Amino acid sequence: ACRMKENDQNKSDRAEIIQKVRSTWGHIMEILTSLTKGKEAVDYVLEGGVGRYVLDGANVVCKIPRLLVHRIESEVHQPWSGNVYEAGKLNFLIIIQLLNEALRTLIDEIYKSKLTPQPAYLESITMVCTEVLKYLQTIRQKLMQQNHVSKSESISREQEDWEVKWKSFLGLCPLNLLLKQDPVSNVQLI
Repeated sequence: ACRMKENDQNKSDRAEIIQKVRSTWGHIMEILTSLTKGKEAVDYVLEGGVGRYVLDGANVVCKIPRLLVHRIESEVHQPWSGNVYEAGKLNFLIIIQLLNEALRTLIDEIYKSKLTPQPAYLESITMVCTEVLKYLQTIRQKLMQQNHVSKSESISREQEDWEVKWKSFLGLCPLNLLLKQDPVSNVQLI
């Protein structure tokens, strides 16, 4: 029984030792990996690779759109200083600032386009408005016809009322009175 306990103890001790060795080996590999990256950077500098890639911008022509220039001049709240070219070379700090402002402008335009109605929506609204306009025009036409009829009726009624008054006063309608007037006498009734 004692031997079994010792064997179990030895097995558990070995497992702990194996686990500690694996953990330590993992830390060592992490350190070696980080050292390898640092060694590669130092080797690159020692081999003279530092000055190999230089951005001078001497042959670069930079054209800035008017919209971007206008936005920078009118809307940027932070002070804007510097030229795109300094001493005949491209100023990359200003170029990066310009590109950032161009991206902000693009984001603003995308946001505005999402807020504005889409063409299909505008077409449907236009069709509905056109139908309502046609309906209102037909109603207007009907009202004008009814109003015209009622005006002509009222005029004819007033004309009849005047004819009755003239007949009762003169005995004749004014038109008939003028037609019956004697052409020889110059008496005119007005």
